[in-house]
Amino acid sequence: MGKKIECYLDCVSPYSFHAFTYLRKNAAVLASHGVEIEYIPVFLGGINVGSGQQQTPPTLPAKARYTKYDGEQAQRYFGHTFEVPSFFPILSLLPQRALTYIKQSHPSKLEPAFLACVEAMWYRHIDISNPENLYTALAAHHSVFSNEAEIKEIIAAAGTPEIKVRLTETTARVVEDQGAFGCPWFWVVNGDKGRAEPFFGSDRFHYMWDFLELPRVHLRLLEGKVEEEQGKVNAKL
Repeated sequence: MGKKIECYLDCVSPYSFHAFTYLRKNAAVLASHGVEIEYIPVFLGGINVGSGQQQTPPTLPAKARYTKYDGEQAQRYFGHTFEVPSFFPILSLLPQRALTYIKQSHPSKLEPAFLACVEAMWYRHIDISNPENLYTALAAHHSVFSNEAEIKEIIAAAGTPEIKVRLTETTARVVEDQGAFGCPWFWVVNGDKGRAEPFFGSDRFHYMWDFLELPRVHLRLLEGKVEEEQGKVNAKL
C-alpha cells in the first residue's frame, strides 16, 4: 500500500470546509508525491455521541467564546470570509446521506457536491437539512448537476434504508476503529513505512506531511529586520 489520506468530513463543520479547501488546493502536489486522497462523508452528530462528546461548542460557554476567535482566525488563514448562519448548527443527516449516495453512485461528483453543500450553507446561508434547499444547493452547480432528475434521484436515495445504514456504519467505524471524536478526521497511511495514524482538525497538516515524509517549508519563521530598522533610527538621532 502506498501513501493515502482518508478525510472524514461533515458539511456542518466549518473546519471540514477549511480542510477540504486546503487539500483540494494541494491535491496536485500531493499526487506528485504519490499520495492518494479519499473524501468520506460521516455524521458529526453520531461521532459526538459515539465518542461521548455530546456537547458541541455552542452549548459549552467557554468553547463558544473561544470558537468566535478561532473561527475568524481559521477563515483568515484558509482564505474564507463568511458569517455563521442563524440556523447553525443543522442536523446534517440529509446532506451527509446524499453525499454518501453520491460517493457510492457518482464518485466523480463527490467533491463538487460537498463544495455545493458548504458554499450554500456557509456563504449563502441556506439550510441544506431541508430537501428543497439541498436541491437548490446542488442545482446551483449546474455544470456538474445539470440534470434535474439526477438531483431528485440523489435526494430520494438519501432517504433509503441502504444509504441510512451505510452512513451510520461508516460513522460508527471511524469512532470504534480509529477513535474519532470530531471532524475533520484523518486516517493517514504511510505504506512505505507500514504505518497508519489518526489526525484531527484543520491545523495538523504539517504533522501529516512529516508523517508521510513529504518535503515542506511551512511554518518556518523568517528573520526579522528589527536590528536593521533600529540602526536607521539611531543614525538619525
